[in-house]
Amino acid sequence: MIKLYGFGQSRSFRALWALEESGLAYEYVPVTLRTDGAEVDSAQHPNYLSLNVQGKVPSLEINGQIITESVAILNYIGREAPKSGLLPEMDTLSLARYDELAAFILAELEQPLWSKGKHVFALPEEQRIPQMLETAKFEFAKAVSALDHLLGDDDFAINNSFTLIDILLAQTFNWAIRFEYDVPEKYVRLKERHYARPAAKRAFAIVE
Repeated sequence: MIKLYGFGQSRSFRALWALEESGLAYEYVPVTLRTDGAEVDSAQHPNYLSLNVQGKVPSLEINGQIITESVAILNYIGREAPKSGLLPEMDTLSLARYDELAAFILAELEQPLWSKGKHVFALPEEQRIPQMLETAKFEFAKAVSALDHLLGDDDFAINNSFTLIDILLAQTFNWAIRFEYDVPEKYVRLKERHYARPAAKRAFAIVE
């Protein structure tokens, strides 16, 4: 049995959405962030820390085995549900492009968003650097410009079909919109198009 631990529209939403797309049976366990570790559903509670020592989400539990990185979780789901097309059979070059986009989204596009999150609420106040916020905006704009050259004009990122990369892109741009970053209209439309999928709507209803 697959068990996903998650919180709202955080990175765990990627995994929840992928599970809804996959058709795999799973249990969703809501976890609260930035709450007292004495609370049983807190990410700082000893029970949860025994699953994820960082006290973060997502965490995926499969028959007692734990995966804690969101892209690894997505790839696991895609491999477990090959008929979903989330991780389709690809030639070597297409697979390299998949890896390139996944790495770019995490290392470049997402990074300034998490930088803002850390310096607004995640880090202890004495560790926050307010000046970092303008740098994060600059880095995000630079990453978006680079993404323009990595993506084609198709509705989907890989081989003109919906894959895990589209989930990563849509969730990351949703994050950027929620953080009030300047998101080009074409990427707002990308987010809205993918979030209109039935599986995305079902996932969103779970975390509302």
